[in-house]
Amino acid sequence: MSSLMIILNILVVLGLVVSAVLAVRFENLLSAVIALCITGCFAAAEFLLLHAPDVAISEAAVGAALSPLIFIAALKKIGGGDDK
Repeated sequence: MSSLMIILNILVVLGLVVSAVLAVRFENLLSAVIALCITGCFAAAEFLLLHAPDVAISEAAVGAALSPLIFIAALKKIGGGDDK
């Protein structure tokens, strides 16, 4: 494995950890959902770097697109997501 791939892998894993911690720490629910979407994007990128394109496509579709869309629709329906 080349040194560039190692550095890229480390950066993606760090982004994954930081966005996951932010998703847990945010008080605003909409911000937490957006951080969760970013976590899904980093997870899809990591699967792509690990040469698992089928898993990366699934993660991108579900973890980065479908789940946040459902969460945002639910927040809009119940009127949540903003600090009052």
